[in-house]
Amino acid sequence: MSTMPENETVIHVFGEIDFKITTEDVLRAMKIRKVAPSLERTAATLVERATEVARPKALCRVSYIESRTDDSVTIEHQFFTSHVLRQNLEGIQRVFPFVATCGTELEQIMPDRSDLMASYCLDTIMMLAVQHARRHLEGFLKETYSLGQISRMAPGSLEDWPLQEQRPLFDLLGDVEHQIGVRLTEKCLMIPIKSVSGLYFPTEVRFESCQLCSRANCPGRRTQFDPQAAARYGV
Repeated sequence: MSTMPENETVIHVFGEIDFKITTEDVLRAMKIRKVAPSLERTAATLVERATEVARPKALCRVSYIESRTDDSVTIEHQFFTSHVLRQNLEGIQRVFPFVATCGTELEQIMPDRSDLMASYCLDTIMMLAVQHARRHLEGFLKETYSLGQISRMAPGSLEDWPLQEQRPLFDLLGDVEHQIGVRLTEKCLMIPIKSVSGLYFPTEVRFESCQLCSRANCPGRRTQFDPQAAARYGV
């Protein structure tokens, strides 16, 4: 088990995560019922290029909760307002703020995005790359810090924790753009767009923000809306 002094800043940076995919991986993720030969050829070409240049990246910081109110937590001098986050971190002292990204390299393999199907194919590859980076980080955290089950929350995933909370999260992580090439826009969106951020925390029961969101037909939904869970969290 790795132990770190609470007053020591520990940031883990993964600058070049190995990423290998197949054409079948991409076509399956695109969820197209009947794949035309032309699409298969396009996917194969992009996969070959992506394999050469893709460099998914991630970073996280080992952080400690300093104080709490009913609807907020302070982590390493950064203030976060969220009733749901506060409940999820009950009894927890150590958390892991993070950012993971597909990297900036993949955008270079197809500068002309006028071919909509090819563009969709590339977006799918970028999505798979950021998912791979996030899973790599999860595995590292579980192994390095002897964690069992972990869950995550992301600013903007619920009304209770708005997208503007990206700012203190990025402040907590330092110069994210310098470290892994991800920057925040004025509207708190991340560039590259295929990037994810949030807080990892240990949990006995896996938490997904989707449980508390009743939005219909959400393309990013990972689990069904649970009205009983929403009632327990008071959202």
